Amino acid sequence: MLFNSYIFMFIFLPLCLAGYFLLNRFGLKKLALAFLFGMSLWFYGYFNTSYLAIICVSIVVNYLFYLLSRRVAGEKAKKYLKWLAVLTNLGILFYFKYFDFFLANLNAVFSTDFVLRNILLPLGISFFTFQQLSFVIDAFKGEVPEYDFLSYACFVSFFPQLIAGPIVTHDELVPQLMDEKNKRFNYANFAPGLYIFAIGMAKKVLLADTLGTLVDYCFAAVSGFDYEQINSAGAWIAAVAFTLQLYFDFSGYSDMAIGIGKMFNVDIPGNFNSPYKALSIVDFWKRWHLTLTRFFTKYVYIPLGGNRKGRLRTYVNIMLVFFLSGLWHGANWTFVVWGLMHGVGNCLTRMFKNFWNKLPKVFAWLFTFVYVVIAYVFFRADKLRQGWFIISRMLRISAGTVHKDIIASFSQPELGLISSALGGLGIAQPGLVLLLLFLGMCLFIAVFTKNSAERLAGFSFGVKESLVSAALLVWCIFSFAGVSTFLYFNF
Repeated sequence: MLFNSYIFMFIFLPLCLAGYFLLNRFGLKKLALAFLFGMSLWFYGYFNTSYLAIICVSIVVNYLFYLLSRRVAGEKAKKYLKWLAVLTNLGILFYFKYFDFFLANLNAVFSTDFVLRNILLPLGISFFTFQQLSFVIDAFKGEVPEYDFLSYACFVSFFPQLIAGPIVTHDELVPQLMDEKNKRFNYANFAPGLYIFAIGMAKKVLLADTLGTLVDYCFAAVSGFDYEQINSAGAWIAAVAFTLQLYFDFSGYSDMAIGIGKMFNVDIPGNFNSPYKALSIVDFWKRWHLTLTRFFTKYVYIPLGGNRKGRLRTYVNIMLVFFLSGLWHGANWTFVVWGLMHGVGNCLTRMFKNFWNKLPKVFAWLFTFVYVVIAYVFFRADKLRQGWFIISRMLRISAGTVHKDIIASFSQPELGLISSALGGLGIAQPGLVLLLLFLGMCLFIAVFTKNSAERLAGFSFGVKESLVSAALLVWCIFSFAGVSTFLYFNF
Protein backbone atom coordinates (compact mmCIF):
# COMPACT_ATOMS: atom_id res chain seq x y z
CA MET A 1 0.00 0.00 0.00
CA LEU A 2 1.19 3.51 -0.76
CA PHE A 3 1.19 6.37 1.74
CA ASN A 4 0.17 8.64 -1.13
CA SER A 5 -3.11 6.87 -1.93
CA TYR A 6 -6.77 7.40 -1.14
CA ILE A 7 -7.18 4.06 0.62
CA PHE A 8 -4.28 4.78 2.96
CA MET A 9 -5.31 8.34 3.79
CA PHE A 10 -9.07 7.81 4.20
CA ILE A 11 -9.37 4.18 5.35
CA PHE A 12 -6.19 2.48 6.48
CA LEU A 13 -4.51 5.15 8.62
CA PRO A 14 -7.66 6.38 10.45
CA LEU A 15 -8.78 2.78 11.06
CA CYS A 16 -5.33 1.71 12.28
CA LEU A 17 -4.95 4.66 14.66
CA ALA A 18 -8.49 4.35 16.02
CA GLY A 19 -8.33 0.58 16.46
CA TYR A 20 -4.91 0.60 18.12
CA PHE A 21 -5.66 3.31 20.67
CA LEU A 22 -9.22 2.15 21.41
CA LEU A 23 -8.09 -1.41 22.11
CA ASN A 24 -5.38 -0.09 24.43
CA ARG A 25 -7.88 2.23 26.13
CA PHE A 26 -10.06 -0.76 27.03
CA GLY A 27 -7.05 -2.61 28.44
CA LEU A 28 -6.78 -5.08 25.54
CA LYS A 29 -3.06 -4.46 25.10
CA LYS A 30 -2.09 -7.79 23.55
CA LEU A 31 -5.02 -7.55 21.18
CA ALA A 32 -3.95 -3.99 20.28
CA LEU A 33 -0.47 -5.25 19.40
CA ALA A 34 -1.97 -8.12 17.39
CA PHE A 35 -4.20 -5.60 15.62
CA LEU A 36 -1.16 -3.48 14.73
CA PHE A 37 0.62 -6.56 13.39
CA GLY A 38 -2.41 -7.56 11.34
CA MET A 39 -2.80 -4.07 9.90
CA SER A 40 0.91 -4.00 9.01
CA LEU A 41 0.49 -7.28 7.13
CA TRP A 42 -2.49 -5.81 5.27
CA PHE A 43 -0.37 -2.79 4.38
CA TYR A 44 2.49 -5.01 3.15
CA GLY A 45 0.39 -7.53 1.23
CA TYR A 46 -2.04 -5.04 -0.31
CA PHE A 47 -0.62 -5.26 -3.85
CA ASN A 48 0.44 -8.90 -3.74
CA THR A 49 -0.64 -11.34 -1.05
CA SER A 50 2.18 -13.73 -1.96
CA TYR A 51 4.53 -11.31 -0.19
CA LEU A 52 2.87 -12.23 3.11
CA ALA A 53 4.16 -15.81 3.12
CA ILE A 54 7.74 -14.58 2.62
CA ILE A 55 7.75 -12.01 5.41
CA CYS A 56 5.86 -14.28 7.83
CA VAL A 57 8.27 -17.18 7.26
CA SER A 58 11.19 -14.79 7.70
CA ILE A 59 9.77 -13.50 11.00
CA VAL A 60 9.15 -17.00 12.37
CA VAL A 61 12.57 -18.34 11.33
CA ASN A 62 14.43 -15.41 12.86
CA TYR A 63 12.42 -15.57 16.08
CA LEU A 64 13.35 -19.27 16.37
CA PHE A 65 17.01 -18.30 15.99
CA TYR A 66 16.48 -15.72 18.74
CA LEU A 67 15.01 -18.39 21.03
CA LEU A 68 17.99 -20.64 20.30
CA SER A 69 20.38 -17.83 21.18
CA ARG A 70 18.85 -17.72 24.66
CA ARG A 71 18.76 -21.47 25.21
CA VAL A 72 21.96 -22.80 23.67
CA ALA A 73 24.98 -22.89 25.97
CA GLY A 74 28.57 -22.70 24.79
CA GLU A 75 30.25 -20.00 22.75
CA LYS A 76 31.18 -22.37 19.92
CA ALA A 77 27.60 -23.55 19.43
CA LYS A 78 26.35 -19.98 19.53
CA LYS A 79 28.92 -18.96 16.95
CA TYR A 80 27.82 -21.68 14.54
CA LEU A 81 24.15 -20.84 15.06
CA LYS A 82 24.83 -17.14 14.55
CA TRP A 83 26.47 -17.84 11.19
CA LEU A 84 23.64 -20.19 10.26
CA ALA A 85 21.16 -17.39 11.01
CA VAL A 86 23.18 -14.89 8.96
CA LEU A 87 23.52 -17.27 6.02
CA THR A 88 19.83 -18.16 6.16
CA ASN A 89 18.81 -14.52 5.91
CA LEU A 90 21.34 -13.76 3.21
CA GLY A 91 20.31 -16.92 1.36
CA ILE A 92 16.66 -15.83 1.27
CA LEU A 93 17.71 -12.36 0.12
CA PHE A 94 20.04 -13.86 -2.52
CA TYR A 95 17.36 -16.13 -3.95
CA PHE A 96 14.69 -13.46 -4.38
CA LYS A 97 16.92 -10.54 -5.32
CA TYR A 98 20.14 -11.85 -6.89
CA PHE A 99 19.55 -15.37 -8.22
CA ASP A 100 18.59 -14.30 -11.75
CA PHE A 101 21.41 -11.73 -11.75
CA PHE A 102 23.84 -14.50 -10.80
CA LEU A 103 22.58 -16.82 -13.54
CA ALA A 104 22.66 -14.05 -16.16
CA ASN A 105 26.31 -13.31 -15.35
CA LEU A 106 27.17 -17.02 -15.45
CA ASN A 107 25.60 -17.24 -18.88
CA ALA A 108 27.50 -14.17 -20.07
CA VAL A 109 30.91 -15.23 -18.75
CA PHE A 110 30.84 -18.98 -19.37
CA SER A 111 28.42 -19.12 -22.33
CA THR A 112 26.05 -21.31 -20.37
CA ASP A 113 22.32 -21.36 -20.99
CA PHE A 114 20.75 -21.40 -17.54
CA VAL A 115 17.11 -20.35 -17.74
CA LEU A 116 16.29 -17.26 -15.69
CA ARG A 117 13.43 -17.77 -13.28
CA ASN A 118 12.12 -14.19 -13.36
CA ILE A 119 11.58 -14.29 -9.61
CA LEU A 120 9.25 -11.61 -8.27
CA LEU A 121 11.15 -9.31 -5.91
CA PRO A 122 9.23 -8.92 -2.62
CA LEU A 123 8.75 -5.32 -1.56
CA GLY A 124 11.32 -4.04 0.92
CA ILE A 125 13.04 -7.41 1.35
CA SER A 126 16.45 -5.75 1.77
CA PHE A 127 15.10 -3.54 4.55
CA PHE A 128 13.35 -6.15 6.68
CA THR A 129 16.16 -8.66 6.08
CA PHE A 130 18.82 -6.26 7.35
CA GLN A 131 16.61 -5.28 10.28
CA GLN A 132 16.32 -8.91 11.31
CA LEU A 133 20.01 -9.57 10.65
CA SER A 134 20.94 -6.87 13.14
CA PHE A 135 18.51 -8.40 15.63
CA VAL A 136 19.78 -11.99 15.47
CA ILE A 137 23.45 -10.93 15.48
CA ASP A 138 22.84 -8.83 18.58
CA ALA A 139 20.85 -11.70 20.10
CA PHE A 140 23.80 -14.11 19.78
CA LYS A 141 26.00 -11.44 21.37
CA GLY A 142 23.66 -11.45 24.35
CA GLU A 143 22.55 -7.85 23.70
CA VAL A 144 18.81 -8.52 23.28
CA PRO A 145 16.43 -8.79 26.25
CA GLU A 146 13.49 -11.18 26.38
CA TYR A 147 10.80 -10.40 23.80
CA ASP A 148 7.64 -12.34 23.12
CA PHE A 149 6.79 -13.29 19.56
CA LEU A 150 4.14 -10.62 19.09
CA SER A 151 6.52 -7.83 20.13
CA TYR A 152 9.16 -9.13 17.75
CA ALA A 153 6.67 -9.48 14.89
CA CYS A 154 5.56 -5.86 15.36
CA PHE A 155 9.19 -4.74 15.45
CA VAL A 156 9.82 -6.28 12.03
CA SER A 157 6.49 -5.42 10.41
CA PHE A 158 5.68 -1.97 11.87
CA PHE A 159 4.17 -0.55 8.70
CA PRO A 160 5.57 3.03 8.60
CA GLN A 161 9.14 1.80 8.11
CA LEU A 162 8.51 -1.70 6.75
CA ILE A 163 9.01 -1.21 3.02
CA ALA A 164 11.63 1.55 2.68
CA GLY A 165 13.13 1.97 6.11
CA PRO A 166 14.67 3.47 8.10
CA ILE A 167 16.40 0.28 9.27
CA VAL A 168 15.40 0.34 12.93
CA THR A 169 17.12 -1.60 15.72
CA HIS A 170 15.14 -3.53 18.34
CA ASP A 171 16.15 -1.21 21.18
CA GLU A 172 14.83 1.78 19.24
CA LEU A 173 11.36 0.38 18.58
CA VAL A 174 10.25 -2.44 20.90
CA PRO A 175 10.62 -0.53 24.21
CA GLN A 176 8.51 2.29 22.78
CA LEU A 177 5.77 -0.15 21.76
CA MET A 178 5.86 -1.63 25.27
CA ASP A 179 5.82 1.70 27.11
CA GLU A 180 2.45 2.14 28.81
CA LYS A 181 2.30 5.91 28.28
CA ASN A 182 2.74 5.40 24.53
CA LYS A 183 -0.41 3.30 24.34
CA ARG A 184 -2.64 6.34 24.85
CA PHE A 185 -3.45 8.84 22.13
CA ASN A 186 -1.28 11.93 22.61
CA TYR A 187 -2.08 15.12 20.72
CA ALA A 188 1.39 16.49 21.58
CA ASN A 189 2.84 13.73 19.38
CA PHE A 190 0.05 13.53 16.82
CA ALA A 191 0.27 17.21 15.82
CA PRO A 192 3.98 17.26 14.92
CA GLY A 193 3.56 13.82 13.36
CA LEU A 194 0.86 15.12 11.03
CA TYR A 195 2.99 18.16 10.19
CA ILE A 196 6.08 16.10 9.26
CA PHE A 197 3.87 13.60 7.40
CA ALA A 198 2.42 16.46 5.30
CA ILE A 199 5.89 17.80 4.50
CA GLY A 200 7.09 14.33 3.51
CA MET A 201 4.10 13.79 1.26
CA ALA A 202 4.67 17.16 -0.40
CA LYS A 203 8.28 16.19 -1.07
CA LYS A 204 7.12 13.02 -2.76
CA VAL A 205 3.98 14.08 -4.62
CA LEU A 206 4.70 17.71 -5.50
CA LEU A 207 8.46 17.62 -6.03
CA ALA A 208 9.77 14.08 -6.65
CA ASP A 209 6.93 12.99 -8.93
CA THR A 210 7.11 16.24 -10.91
CA LEU A 211 10.81 15.70 -11.52
CA GLY A 212 10.19 12.03 -12.25
CA THR A 213 8.34 12.64 -15.51
CA LEU A 214 11.34 14.54 -16.86
CA VAL A 215 13.88 11.97 -15.64
CA ASP A 216 11.92 9.03 -17.04
CA TYR A 217 11.66 10.69 -20.42
CA CYS A 218 15.38 11.48 -20.67
CA PHE A 219 16.57 8.01 -19.67
CA ALA A 220 13.93 6.38 -21.90
CA ALA A 221 15.19 8.48 -24.80
CA VAL A 222 18.68 7.06 -24.32
CA SER A 223 17.29 3.52 -24.05
CA GLY A 224 15.39 4.14 -27.28
CA PHE A 225 18.55 5.40 -29.01
CA ASP A 226 17.07 8.89 -29.47
CA TYR A 227 20.54 10.24 -28.80
CA GLU A 228 20.04 13.55 -30.60
CA GLN A 229 17.61 14.61 -27.86
CA ILE A 230 20.25 14.32 -25.13
CA ASN A 231 22.94 16.92 -25.63
CA SER A 232 25.19 18.25 -22.85
CA ALA A 233 22.53 20.56 -21.41
CA GLY A 234 19.85 17.86 -21.54
CA ALA A 235 22.14 15.33 -19.86
CA TRP A 236 22.96 17.71 -17.00
CA ILE A 237 19.29 18.56 -16.52
CA ALA A 238 18.38 14.85 -16.41
CA ALA A 239 21.18 14.03 -13.95
CA VAL A 240 20.47 16.94 -11.60
CA ALA A 241 16.72 16.27 -11.80
CA PHE A 242 17.24 12.64 -10.79
CA THR A 243 19.58 13.61 -7.95
CA LEU A 244 16.85 15.85 -6.56
CA GLN A 245 14.06 13.39 -7.36
CA LEU A 246 15.74 10.58 -5.44
CA TYR A 247 16.34 12.77 -2.41
CA PHE A 248 12.79 14.12 -2.23
CA ASP A 249 11.33 10.68 -2.93
CA PHE A 250 13.34 8.81 -0.29
CA SER A 251 13.52 11.56 2.33
CA GLY A 252 9.82 12.19 1.72
CA TYR A 253 9.07 8.55 2.53
CA SER A 254 11.28 8.74 5.62
CA ASP A 255 9.55 11.92 6.79
CA MET A 256 6.16 10.26 6.34
CA ALA A 257 7.39 7.23 8.29
CA ILE A 258 8.65 9.49 11.08
CA GLY A 259 5.37 11.40 11.07
CA ILE A 260 3.20 8.26 11.26
CA GLY A 261 5.47 6.91 13.98
CA LYS A 262 4.89 10.08 16.01
CA MET A 263 1.14 9.60 15.60
CA PHE A 264 1.61 6.20 17.31
CA ASN A 265 3.88 7.81 19.97
CA VAL A 266 6.92 6.12 18.45
CA ASP A 267 10.11 7.98 17.55
CA ILE A 268 11.58 6.50 14.35
CA PRO A 269 15.23 7.47 13.71
CA GLY A 270 15.93 9.95 10.96
CA ASN A 271 17.49 8.71 7.74
CA PHE A 272 18.70 12.04 6.33
CA ASN A 273 20.53 15.07 7.64
CA SER A 274 20.49 17.48 4.70
CA PRO A 275 22.89 15.38 2.55
CA TYR A 276 23.18 17.96 -0.23
CA LYS A 277 24.82 20.34 2.22
CA ALA A 278 27.78 17.95 2.36
CA LEU A 279 31.27 19.39 1.82
CA SER A 280 32.87 16.04 0.95
CA ILE A 281 31.91 12.46 0.08
CA VAL A 282 32.79 11.43 3.65
CA ASP A 283 30.45 14.14 4.90
CA PHE A 284 27.78 13.05 2.43
CA TRP A 285 27.68 9.55 3.93
CA LYS A 286 27.29 11.03 7.39
CA ARG A 287 24.09 12.60 6.11
CA TRP A 288 22.60 10.19 3.51
CA HIS A 289 20.69 6.98 4.40
CA LEU A 290 22.00 7.10 7.95
CA THR A 291 20.56 3.80 9.15
CA LEU A 292 22.08 1.83 6.26
CA THR A 293 25.45 3.48 6.92
CA ARG A 294 25.06 2.56 10.59
CA PHE A 295 24.33 -1.06 9.69
CA PHE A 296 27.37 -1.46 7.42
CA THR A 297 29.61 0.34 9.90
CA LYS A 298 28.58 -1.84 12.84
CA TYR A 299 28.27 -5.22 11.13
CA VAL A 300 30.81 -5.03 8.28
CA TYR A 301 33.32 -2.18 8.56
CA ILE A 302 34.21 -2.54 12.27
CA PRO A 303 34.37 -6.38 12.23
CA LEU A 304 36.76 -6.11 9.23
CA GLY A 305 39.04 -3.96 11.35
CA GLY A 306 37.70 -0.54 10.49
CA ASN A 307 40.58 1.94 10.55
CA ARG A 308 42.54 0.05 13.21
CA LYS A 309 44.81 -1.97 10.90
CA GLY A 310 46.62 0.65 8.91
CA ARG A 311 45.79 3.01 6.09
CA LEU A 312 45.79 0.47 3.25
CA ARG A 313 43.52 -1.92 5.12
CA THR A 314 41.20 0.99 5.93
CA TYR A 315 40.84 1.83 2.24
CA VAL A 316 40.21 -1.83 1.37
CA ASN A 317 37.52 -2.01 4.07
CA ILE A 318 35.90 1.18 2.78
CA MET A 319 35.83 -0.11 -0.80
CA LEU A 320 34.32 -3.41 0.33
CA VAL A 321 31.60 -1.63 2.30
CA PHE A 322 30.68 0.57 -0.65
CA PHE A 323 30.74 -2.41 -3.02
CA LEU A 324 28.23 -4.16 -0.73
CA SER A 325 26.21 -0.96 -0.36
CA GLY A 326 25.92 -0.70 -4.14
CA LEU A 327 24.96 -4.36 -4.47
CA TRP A 328 22.43 -4.00 -1.64
CA HIS A 329 20.55 -1.44 -3.70
CA GLY A 330 19.95 -3.73 -6.64
CA ALA A 331 21.00 -6.70 -8.75
CA ASN A 332 22.67 -4.68 -11.47
CA TRP A 333 26.26 -3.69 -12.19
CA THR A 334 25.09 -0.08 -12.41
CA PHE A 335 24.54 -0.07 -8.64
CA VAL A 336 27.94 -1.66 -8.06
CA VAL A 337 29.63 1.06 -10.14
CA TRP A 338 27.71 3.71 -8.20
CA GLY A 339 28.85 2.19 -4.91
CA LEU A 340 32.47 1.89 -6.03
CA MET A 341 32.47 5.51 -7.21
CA HIS A 342 31.47 6.59 -3.73
CA GLY A 343 34.09 4.28 -2.25
CA VAL A 344 36.78 5.88 -4.42
CA GLY A 345 35.51 9.35 -3.54
CA ASN A 346 35.55 8.46 0.14
CA CYS A 347 39.11 7.13 -0.01
CA LEU A 348 40.42 10.09 -2.04
CA THR A 349 38.87 12.54 0.39
CA ARG A 350 40.68 10.81 3.25
CA MET A 351 43.97 10.60 1.34
CA PHE A 352 43.98 14.32 0.54
CA LYS A 353 42.23 15.42 3.70
CA ASN A 354 44.61 18.33 4.40
CA PHE A 355 44.23 19.70 0.88
CA TRP A 356 40.47 19.24 0.87
CA ASN A 357 40.00 20.99 4.21
CA LYS A 358 41.79 24.07 2.86
CA LEU A 359 39.38 24.47 -0.05
CA PRO A 360 36.86 27.32 0.20
CA LYS A 361 33.56 25.82 1.35
CA VAL A 362 31.74 26.84 -1.81
CA PHE A 363 34.21 24.89 -3.98
CA ALA A 364 34.18 21.89 -1.63
CA TRP A 365 30.38 21.86 -1.78
CA LEU A 366 30.31 22.27 -5.57
CA PHE A 367 32.85 19.49 -6.24
CA THR A 368 31.00 17.17 -3.86
CA PHE A 369 27.58 17.87 -5.35
CA VAL A 370 28.79 17.45 -8.93
CA TYR A 371 30.47 14.15 -8.04
CA VAL A 372 27.26 12.92 -6.38
CA VAL A 373 25.24 13.95 -9.45
CA ILE A 374 27.56 12.12 -11.85
CA ALA A 375 27.57 8.98 -9.72
CA TYR A 376 23.76 8.97 -9.54
CA VAL A 377 23.60 8.62 -13.32
CA PHE A 378 24.65 4.98 -12.85
CA PHE A 379 22.18 4.57 -9.98
CA ARG A 380 19.34 5.52 -12.35
CA ALA A 381 20.65 3.89 -15.53
CA ASP A 382 19.22 0.54 -16.61
CA LYS A 383 22.53 -0.51 -18.14
CA LEU A 384 26.15 0.58 -17.89
CA ARG A 385 26.14 1.68 -21.52
CA GLN A 386 23.24 4.01 -20.85
CA GLY A 387 25.04 5.54 -17.88
CA TRP A 388 28.31 5.97 -19.76
CA PHE A 389 26.50 7.69 -22.62
CA ILE A 390 24.79 10.25 -20.40
CA ILE A 391 28.01 10.97 -18.49
CA SER A 392 29.93 11.37 -21.75
CA ARG A 393 27.39 13.96 -22.87
CA MET A 394 27.64 15.71 -19.48
CA LEU A 395 31.45 15.91 -19.68
CA ARG A 396 31.38 17.12 -23.28
CA ILE A 397 30.14 20.56 -22.08
CA SER A 398 29.06 21.50 -25.61
CA ALA A 399 26.80 24.36 -26.58
CA GLY A 400 23.25 23.67 -27.60
CA THR A 401 19.66 24.22 -26.56
CA VAL A 402 17.60 21.77 -24.56
CA HIS A 403 15.47 19.60 -26.83
CA LYS A 404 11.83 20.69 -26.95
CA ASP A 405 10.60 17.19 -26.07
CA ILE A 406 12.57 17.26 -22.80
CA ILE A 407 10.93 20.57 -21.90
CA ALA A 408 7.52 19.19 -22.88
CA SER A 409 8.02 16.15 -20.64
CA PHE A 410 8.18 18.49 -17.63
CA SER A 411 4.68 19.82 -18.26
CA GLN A 412 2.42 19.64 -15.19
CA PRO A 413 -1.13 21.00 -14.70
CA GLU A 414 -0.11 23.14 -11.69
CA LEU A 415 2.77 24.66 -13.64
CA GLY A 416 0.82 25.42 -16.82
CA LEU A 417 -0.47 28.77 -15.55
CA ILE A 418 3.03 29.87 -14.53
CA SER A 419 4.40 28.92 -17.95
CA SER A 420 1.62 30.87 -19.66
CA ALA A 421 2.33 33.88 -17.45
CA LEU A 422 6.03 33.76 -18.34
CA GLY A 423 5.13 33.61 -22.02
CA GLY A 424 2.77 36.56 -21.57
CA LEU A 425 5.68 38.59 -20.20
CA GLY A 426 7.50 38.06 -23.46
CA ILE A 427 10.04 35.59 -22.05
CA ALA A 428 11.51 33.36 -24.73
CA GLN A 429 11.18 29.63 -24.10
CA PRO A 430 8.98 29.96 -20.99
CA GLY A 431 8.92 26.19 -20.57
CA LEU A 432 12.70 25.98 -20.26
CA VAL A 433 12.80 28.96 -17.87
CA LEU A 434 10.14 27.32 -15.71
CA LEU A 435 12.05 24.04 -15.72
CA LEU A 436 15.27 25.74 -14.61
CA LEU A 437 13.41 27.74 -11.96
CA PHE A 438 11.84 24.54 -10.62
CA LEU A 439 15.22 22.79 -10.45
CA GLY A 440 16.68 25.83 -8.70
CA MET A 441 13.82 25.90 -6.21
CA CYS A 442 14.25 22.18 -5.44
CA LEU A 443 17.99 22.61 -4.94
CA PHE A 444 17.36 25.60 -2.66
CA ILE A 445 14.92 23.55 -0.56
CA ALA A 446 17.40 20.65 -0.31
CA VAL A 447 20.35 22.85 0.69
CA PHE A 448 18.98 25.83 2.60
CA THR A 449 15.78 24.79 4.36
CA LYS A 450 15.41 22.87 7.61
CA ASN A 451 15.25 19.09 7.51
CA SER A 452 12.63 17.07 9.42
CA ALA A 453 14.78 16.64 12.55
CA GLU A 454 15.38 20.38 12.73
CA ARG A 455 11.68 21.09 12.23
CA LEU A 456 10.69 18.65 14.98
CA ALA A 457 13.30 20.01 17.38
CA GLY A 458 11.76 23.49 17.37
CA PHE A 459 8.17 22.45 16.71
CA SER A 460 5.24 24.40 18.06
CA PHE A 461 1.87 23.56 16.52
CA GLY A 462 0.14 26.87 15.91
CA VAL A 463 -1.98 28.47 13.22
CA LYS A 464 0.88 28.59 10.73
CA GLU A 465 1.72 24.90 11.11
CA SER A 466 -1.97 23.95 10.94
CA LEU A 467 -2.47 25.87 7.70
CA VAL A 468 0.72 24.46 6.16
CA SER A 469 -0.26 20.88 7.06
CA ALA A 470 -3.81 21.29 5.73
CA ALA A 471 -2.75 23.03 2.53
CA LEU A 472 -0.05 20.51 1.69
CA LEU A 473 -2.27 17.51 2.41
CA VAL A 474 -5.16 18.88 0.33
CA TRP A 475 -2.84 19.75 -2.56
CA CYS A 476 -1.23 16.31 -2.45
CA ILE A 477 -4.55 14.48 -2.25
CA PHE A 478 -5.79 16.31 -5.35
CA SER A 479 -2.58 15.16 -7.07
CA PHE A 480 -3.06 11.45 -6.27
CA ALA A 481 -4.49 10.80 -9.74
CA GLY A 482 -0.93 10.82 -11.06
CA VAL A 483 0.46 8.80 -8.18
CA SER A 484 3.66 6.80 -8.55
CA THR A 485 5.40 4.31 -6.33
CA PHE A 486 8.42 5.19 -4.20
CA LEU A 487 11.81 4.59 -5.83
CA TYR A 488 13.19 2.72 -2.83
CA PHE A 489 10.35 0.17 -2.96
CA ASN A 490 12.54 -1.53 -5.58
CA PHE A 491 15.36 -2.09 -3.12
